[in-house]
Amino acid sequence: MNTQQPQPKRALAVVTEHLGEEAYAWLQERCEVLHAGLTDPRFAEAASDVEALVVRTYTRVDAALLAHLPKLKVVGRAGVGVDNIDLAACRARGVQVVSTPDANTQAVVEYVVCLLADALRPRLFLDEPVAREEWDALRQDVVGLWQMDELVLGILGLGRIGRRVAEVARAIGFHVLYHDIAEIPQAFRHGAEECSLDRLLAESDVLTVHIDGRPSNKHFLRAEHFEALRPDAILINTSRGCVLDAQALAAWLRVHPAAAALLDVHEPEPFNASYPLLGLPNAHLAPHLASRTMTAMDNMSWVVRDVAAVLEGRAPKYPCW
Repeated sequence: MNTQQPQPKRALAVVTEHLGEEAYAWLQERCEVLHAGLTDPRFAEAASDVEALVVRTYTRVDAALLAHLPKLKVVGRAGVGVDNIDLAACRARGVQVVSTPDANTQAVVEYVVCLLADALRPRLFLDEPVAREEWDALRQDVVGLWQMDELVLGILGLGRIGRRVAEVARAIGFHVLYHDIAEIPQAFRHGAEECSLDRLLAESDVLTVHIDGRPSNKHFLRAEHFEALRPDAILINTSRGCVLDAQALAAWLRVHPAAAALLDVHEPEPFNASYPLLGLPNAHLAPHLASRTMTAMDNMSWVVRDVAAVLEGRAPKYPCW
C-alpha cells in the first residue's frame, strides 16, 4: 500500500517584468513561477490560479486587473514607488502590497550627483594631440560658471532619497534648502534648511525633485511654480514624470534659454513625437536611468522575500498598507 502523502499544490506567482536571476530562482524554489506580461496569452490562461503578482514600473495593477485574479493574495512591486498600483483597490480586496523602499536610494543619489556635474562642470576629452594654440583655446572655452559651494540646491521632498541628496550636497559645499509637507526630524535633515515652497523656488540655483507619484502630486509643479524660479535655474527630476506639467515647463524653458531641465522621468514613458519637451536645446531627456545599477536592480528584485512571506502567512517586512 502506498502511504506517501500527496504534496500540497504550490502557489502560482506571475512575474510581469524583469527580475534578477538569483531572486527569480529563489522564488521558483518556493512557488510555481510564470514570467508573462499582461498581454501574454499565458497570463489570461493562468489568471484564475494566480496568488502572487510581481511587477516593476510599467504594469498597472488596478481594480479591473484584480477582477481577473480571484485568488490573488499579494502584489510585489520590485521598486520604490507604488503609483502604478491602486492601493485602495488592493486593500478592498484584501490583497497585500509590498515593495522595496530603500533598494535604489544610493543609485539615484549617485545619478543626481552626475546630473549636477553635467549641468555645472563642462568637460571635454581629447582623443588626439592638439597644438598649443588649440590647447589654450580649449582651456579658455571649457570653464564652469559657478562652483557648487557658491550655489543653493533646493530639494523638493526630503524622503529617503532627498535626505541622502542633502547629505551629499552639503558635503560638496552647496547651501541646501528643502520643502516637505511632513515634519522632518533635525537628525534626518543633514544640515538642510527647511523653508516654504515659495522660498525654495525663488532662491534655488538648482532644484531637484524627490516627491512621489501619488494622485495628489500630479502636476504638483505647474506654470506658476516655473515662473517663480530664477531665470537661469536648473531643474532636475528623477522622481516621476507626472509630478510636473511638461507643457508648462516647455513654455518656461522657451522663454528662459539660460535655464535648463534635466529630466530622467516622463509622462508617458516612453514619450512620443508629441512630447512638448522634445527638441528644446535646454531640455535634456534621459530614458529613466537613475536606478539602473546592477546592485539596485538586484535589491529591488528581492521583493520576492516579502511576496513569499505573505504566501506563507507571515508578516512582510515592507508592507504598503
